[in-house]
Amino acid sequence: MRRVLHEYNFTSGESKIHMKSDSKEVLIKAAEEIKQHRRELLHYINEHPEFRYAMHPVDPVENAPRIVRVMASAASKADVGPMASVAGALADVGLRSMLKLEASIAIVENGGEIAAFTKEPIIISILSGDTILSNRIGFCLNREDCPIGIATSSSRTSRTLSFGEADSVTIVADDASLADAAATAICNSVIGLDIKESIKRGLERAKRIDGVRGVLIIREGYSGIWGNLPRIVRIT
Repeated sequence: MRRVLHEYNFTSGESKIHMKSDSKEVLIKAAEEIKQHRRELLHYINEHPEFRYAMHPVDPVENAPRIVRVMASAASKADVGPMASVAGALADVGLRSMLKLEASIAIVENGGEIAAFTKEPIIISILSGDTILSNRIGFCLNREDCPIGIATSSSRTSRTLSFGEADSVTIVADDASLADAAATAICNSVIGLDIKESIKRGLERAKRIDGVRGVLIIREGYSGIWGNLPRIVRIT
């Protein structure tokens, strides 16, 4: 018998959080923890504005909040600015809170970046700047895939800063903060008139980032896949 999933949505500043779990109680507690970590991050940024605007990794100061250290670590692995991992890092915070409370299914989505854990199969849709594929294919997650982070970066949307030309770069990683940072880094590398070569360059970049499990790159009708991705399914 499949578990009943409860949902909770809230907005905190620029963060639009959507959560699902088999437990109502953990959703409220996870939301409170996300908000607390976001407040700590904003306080840190006010005192260290270079953290917000840096386009390259930045070392946090001693005794920096955990959210700052998580973001800095992910950014260092992917060689991007720390804010490239902020949405995924906040999703990780929520997931960690729900798992501490022993949720059997826990999903946190923050602006398209996802942190998830499940003990039974669930489907996660994949966003893309390619309108033919966006929300029409997804990953089927199983217990052996989890915990997992999934993030997508696209040059076709105005939501995030991107220097690349991919319709979408979807990353599967050990956690959402790393997936978020890596998606930005790899999308930035998918450039040039030779579409196939640009996708190949993105795949090679993914292989060099520790903690990235796999990548799906889509650009102008072409795609490239590398690594250990969850099973891809069609969403009808």
